[in-house]
Amino acid sequence: MASMRDIKRRRDSIESTQQITKAMKLVATVKLQKAKTRAEESKPYFHKLYETVQSILSRSGSLDHPYLTGNGSGKKGLLVVTSNRGLAGGYNNNVVKKIEEPGWNKEDLLIWGIGKKGIETLTHRGYTIHDDDSDIMNDPLFSDAVATGKKMLDAYMSGEIGEIYIAYTNFKNTVVHEPVLLKLLPVDPAAFALEEGEGSKESSPMNYEPEAEEALDMLIPKYINSIIYGAFIEAVASENGARMQAMDSATSNAQDMIATLSLAYNRARQGAITQELTEIISGAEALS
Repeated sequence: MASMRDIKRRRDSIESTQQITKAMKLVATVKLQKAKTRAEESKPYFHKLYETVQSILSRSGSLDHPYLTGNGSGKKGLLVVTSNRGLAGGYNNNVVKKIEEPGWNKEDLLIWGIGKKGIETLTHRGYTIHDDDSDIMNDPLFSDAVATGKKMLDAYMSGEIGEIYIAYTNFKNTVVHEPVLLKLLPVDPAAFALEEGEGSKESSPMNYEPEAEEALDMLIPKYINSIIYGAFIEAVASENGARMQAMDSATSNAQDMIATLSLAYNRARQGAITQELTEIISGAEALS
């Protein structure tokens, strides 16, 4: 059985840790409120933009443009958005698990990493990190999304990669955060039609003015950049929501451990007092 000193030392240590988890929960809560507002205000715009551009491109399948037909490269470019810090429960690992679901060949996958934790895990599991821009997650701006989108589109147009995906965490509400793996390019018209519930229904062709190639060259980069920026701000909200939950659970667990240790300490103290009284009484009787 542990001594009173050991129990007290352990209890004091947990109380100190509990103060830290309480503080981290409060910080995460404040950051979450700001990020939540930002994400909820922008979510309808970015989701509608995705649906609209996919609808336009799905009706342009006959066009011979790399954004629609691909470029023949067998490699995939994947933008992975995680966090720079841990202590957020399964937030980062859930994104990594989502990436592993399709069973892609690691040799054909190039990672554009945003977030140190995700990059560390993917590197450990044998993935190739093509680019590391983790500092973006400290305070993501639209200009950061534009720079990231340009890098990936340049790699796509040069033939270095033949597909573009993005993996991030979709913010639904304070307690629900869903990892998402989204294909950006090239567009799969059949899959999009099924997603929209159109089935075999024919869609009217899309007419462009001026030329389709010129319109797509202008439209697609804006579309890619907007989706990336939307993923950034949703990921920030999800990260802080996950950290707030993790710290709340840690604080509750610490409270339970403190209560258990306090009970053990009181029992040990009571046992020590009883033993001392017994020794005193026995000593007094021996002297009488």
